[in-house]
Amino acid sequence: MITTINRQIGKRIKELRESAGLSQEELSARLGVKRVTLSSIENGERKITAEELKKLADIFNVSADDILNQEESIEVVLEKGKNKKGEKGIRISVPQENVEKFKEVLLYILNKVGAKPNIGETVLYKLLYFIDFNFYEKYEEQLIGAMYIKNKYGPTPVEFRKIVEQMENDKEIIEAQKEFFKYPQRKYLPLRKPDLSKLKAHEKEIIDKVLERLSDMTAKEISEYSHGDVPWIVTEDGKSIEYETVFYRTKAYSERNIDDEDRRDI
Repeated sequence: MITTINRQIGKRIKELRESAGLSQEELSARLGVKRVTLSSIENGERKITAEELKKLADIFNVSADDILNQEESIEVVLEKGKNKKGEKGIRISVPQENVEKFKEVLLYILNKVGAKPNIGETVLYKLLYFIDFNFYEKYEEQLIGAMYIKNKYGPTPVEFRKIVEQMENDKEIIEAQKEFFKYPQRKYLPLRKPDLSKLKAHEKEIIDKVLERLSDMTAKEISEYSHGDVPWIVTEDGKSIEYETVFYRTKAYSERNIDDEDRRDI
């Protein structure tokens, strides 16, 4: 029986699948169901089970609430312009200079630590978050300037998918499906070196410090770690995390406090 809620959930799953560039065959294989079953779920003809919901949340790196929640969506457009709110949600236009900086920072990360077995998409999300927010705390200006949404598994950069898709089309990175501790993992491998002329010395310093401290964490560890950061704590579920909240961090997360500890170790 088709119900409104089943139809809405099915539509949301289809949107996530298409956004991830997966066919029904690919997603059904990862979900462990037949393609016809996934088709029935997406069409609202079949109710999704709790186990399937959890698997989908892991595959798409979103919370189960995000799949069930039918609040406003966010559309990302890689072009210059202002953010607008329309009938279908929020439309984010990302300036070209932000896109280019995002690309070079991601390539820098992938070239340095991307080969580590734990560095999948979830870990990348959190590394980018701490790079962005640590830099803002120390210099009161943005490095990448991405928008991060509070999800159950930690901060998620909304621009990531769209920019990665462009980078794949431009042959700058390639996606690889792996397993890490028996869980599906989406990895990205760099196909070129970063353009270091586009990264300033103090920007690379912050990136290197974050990678040194956090790049050995598993997805579970770094997600749990992000949950202790004040910007994540004070933000409502599903809402964007405000950069200004970084100035209320506790000592354990403060970039300025980390600097003081580093100097004491010298």
